[in-house]
Order: sequence, then C-alpha cells, then structure tokens
Amino acid sequence: MATKAQIASAARALFAAQGYVGTTIASIAEAADIPAPTIYSAFGGKAAILKAIAWDVAGTLDIDRAHEQALAQPDPRDGLRTAANIQRRQFEQMYDVIDIYQEAARTDPDIARDIQTIAANRERAFRRHIEAIAPQLRPSLSVDEGVTIYLALVLPEVYRTLVIEGGWAADRYEDWLAGALITQLLA
Repeated sequence: MATKAQIASAARALFAAQGYVGTTIASIAEAADIPAPTIYSAFGGKAAILKAIAWDVAGTLDIDRAHEQALAQPDPRDGLRTAANIQRRQFEQMYDVIDIYQEAARTDPDIARDIQTIAANRERAFRRHIEAIAPQLRPSLSVDEGVTIYLALVLPEVYRTLVIEGGWAADRYEDWLAGALITQLLA
C-alpha cells in the first residue's frame, strides 16, 4: 500500500509539473525511487495511476454526502451556498488532477470516457438539486436552463481564471459562486 501511495504521489507531482503526456513511467519510477516493473505491476500504466489519484482525492471529499446536505437545506439559498462550498473544496483539493484529466483525455480514449462519465454524474447531481428547488427558480427559467447555468458557473476554467490566474482567495471564489448561483437561479 505504501508503494502505491509513493507512486501516486510522485506521479501527481510530475503530471502537474510536466503534464500527462510529458510524464513517462520511467520518470515516475525515478521520482518514486521504485522500479518501473513494480509500477506496471501495481497499476498497469499512467491512466490507471491518474485514475487512482483522482479516486483517492475524491474519496476524501465525500461528494455524494455533501450534495445530500445541500439538498437537505430548507432554504434554497443555503443549499446553493453549500453547493458552492462543495465546488470550492473540490477545486482546492484536486484542481491539478482535473486539469491533468482534461489534458490526458485529448490523447487517451479511456480517460476521455472517464471524463464523459464524470460529467454525466455531475450533471445528474446538479439536475437533482435544480429539480428540488424548481418551485423557487426565477420565473420562466426551466430546470434544463437552470442546469445549464449551474454547469457553466462551476466550470474548472472559471475557477482557474478567478483563483489561479486572477489571484482570488478560495473564500472569495466560494462567495462569488454562491452569489452567482443564487442570483442566476432563484426568484
């Protein structure tokens, strides 16, 4: 188990520094100080390492439970604030992994399929939230339009623009996102 963690840690750092395509199993082996055959035996390849990293980080966030908490809020504004907090925590803890996934999807069909599955799961969770607050949506805003707005506001590119490139603190991003969700979605 320690070996897998050591490999994943080295790979995550290399993926972030050199990109997915630029990182080789040989470079991961060197950085982790573990022979390449052991890496292949433990994971099978770069895509499996990246998936393991993503699952490990996502597992610490307990996203499904967090979405349930957002849905359980009696005031839809509080639920959207909770949703903004979920998104902030996701980006804080794994923006680098999301960015790597996006790069990897351009060259790896398995990763591209994973991204499609992840996007479909996210959309289902967001749709469930929007459907739950549908009676409080702005007049003439359909559930489908609400989901589209929600999806647009939580794009990784928005986070990158505001926080990574713009220098915003994560708290400011969360407040902005909560305000935008509330303003755009609720009556």
